[in-house]
Amino acid sequence: MADDPALAAQRKLEAALEASGAPDPRVYYRDALRTLRERDPVAYDELVAYYRDELVPAVAGGGTEPLAAWRAYGRLLAERVAPGRTVSVDPTGRAEPYEEPPPPDRLVLHLPERANQRALVVALPLAPTPAQSATLDLLVAGRQRLPDA
Repeated sequence: MADDPALAAQRKLEAALEASGAPDPRVYYRDALRTLRERDPVAYDELVAYYRDELVPAVAGGGTEPLAAWRAYGRLLAERVAPGRTVSVDPTGRAEPYEEPPPPDRLVLHLPERANQRALVVALPLAPTPAQSATLDLLVAGRQRLPDA
């Protein structure tokens, strides 16, 4: 009996996350999908179809590295939620244009064009630095005060 492609893709992603130590970004993607479903059901359906018809077969079939495939999906999703640009945030908090593949110490964010929209997480570093954590707090969570120590 052949393995379910979605299950095979999930196993490959989980193995890649475990091998790399990278945090799982799908939590952030689920939030973005919920937002998209509420704002633009047609775009939501397109992203679900992309997942089913492009992402799962590519990862399950072994033709694509799982983390790269999910980053591409995250960037596509973020662009549909809020047009903008993707940046890579180094350990000091400095942002630069995104390049694939990002070094494992980089925070990858999608910055919307509109200033009143929050940034979306594309990929998390292995261990966020204080500067990257502050960037997440400010740009993603919208917190303007650092948490109490």
